[in-house]
Amino acid sequence: MSLSDEQMVRAAIAAAADADPRDVPVGAVVFDAEGNELARAANAREALGDPTAHAEVLALRAAAAVYGDSWRLENATLAVTLEPCTMCAGALVLARVGKVVFGAWEPKTGAVGSLWDVVRDRRLNHRPQVRGGILEPDCVTLLDNFFKNQR
Repeated sequence: MSLSDEQMVRAAIAAAADADPRDVPVGAVVFDAEGNELARAANAREALGDPTAHAEVLALRAAAAVYGDSWRLENATLAVTLEPCTMCAGALVLARVGKVVFGAWEPKTGAVGSLWDVVRDRRLNHRPQVRGGILEPDCVTLLDNFFKNQR
C-alpha cells in the first residue's frame, strides 16, 4: 500500500509529539517503497546531549538497522516536519534515500532548497527527489507553539 506525501508528513507530525519538551519538536519517519514504516524519531539533541541527534539522523540510523547489513535506503522516503539542515541533507544523500518530503521551509538553515540545495548538487553521486511545503501550516504551528512557550 502506497502512502501519499501528506500521509507521510502526518506521521512525521505525530513523531514530533514524542520530542522531549526541551527539544524543538521536529519529527521524521522513514518509509520503504511500499509505504511501510521502517523507523521514526523526534529531535533529541537536548535529551541526549548530542548535537547530531536531529530527528532525520536518528530515523535514518534506525531505518538502516532494520535492513541489518545494508545502510542503503535507495527506495525509501524520508518524511520530516522541517526542511533538513546541511548535516541532515548530507546524511540522507549518503544513505541514498530515494525521496524526501517535508513540511515547513527553513530559510535560516534549510539545505534542501532554501538557504542551500545540497540534495540537488550535481557534483554528488546521489540526488533524491524532493517535495517541500507539505502540510506546511500544521508543521509551522508545531514550531510556533514551541518557541512561544520558550519566551
